[in-house]
Amino acid sequence: MSESRPQREWRFYIDDMIGFAEKVLSYTEGLDQDSFLALDLTYDATLRNLELIGEAATRIPDAVRHQYSEIPWRMIIATRNRLIHAYLGIDDDTVWSIIQDNIPQLLEQLNGIKIQHGSSGADLDSP
Repeated sequence: MSESRPQREWRFYIDDMIGFAEKVLSYTEGLDQDSFLALDLTYDATLRNLELIGEAATRIPDAVRHQYSEIPWRMIIATRNRLIHAYLGIDDDTVWSIIQDNIPQLLEQLNGIKIQHGSSGADLDSP
């Protein structure tokens, strides 16, 4: 039996992505790669939030993704798939690079979207 739930507005998924990205940065603040890899709970929690960023990205409508094409939506979703399934292995150097290089930039971009659509009073149901 399938339950019909009202669809969330896409901007809430942007908020989710921001929260997950902030957690990634918070969990890894002040760490170098070796320290990060040595802290199992931090590593696991960080990977989980990277997965959740990708999961939320799958919920962003195509029109919004197209409007904000500077965000690598497909790469974010592909990273989520790779982390969740891990059947191809997880490259720790790549994960660390994502944390250090990509997440800060993504957070800035997502906050820009939020400013444009969240507090401006713009129509939040359309991109």
